[in-house]
Amino acid sequence: MSSENVMEFTDTNFDEEVVNSETPVLVDFWAEWCMPCKMIGPIVDELAGEYDGKVKFGKVNIDSDRQAAMQHGIQAIPTLLLFNGGQVVNKIVGVKGKNDLKTMIDAVL
Repeated sequence: MSSENVMEFTDTNFDEEVVNSETPVLVDFWAEWCMPCKMIGPIVDELAGEYDGKVKFGKVNIDSDRQAAMQHGIQAIPTLLLFNGGQVVNKIVGVKGKNDLKTMIDAVL
């Protein structure tokens, strides 16, 4: 993890931290070998700081936590899912700019 504001979500804690969260949650599905994932990572870290207390941010490593990825139909990475009230309300696949992500997040706040 590169940011103190970004959690590590696993198959074990996914439901508790994401589905049952009272605040919106942005989940970054990634893998260590994925270059585009490494490009979007710093953007996610920045946003986690900007939205601290309003939105929860976390990453799921699809190599070590496959169940969460399969459960949400992740077929390409990076994939960012925005959850609100336990439901996926928005999805971005691939690398997008910070403004695209902010627009997606602001829509649920």
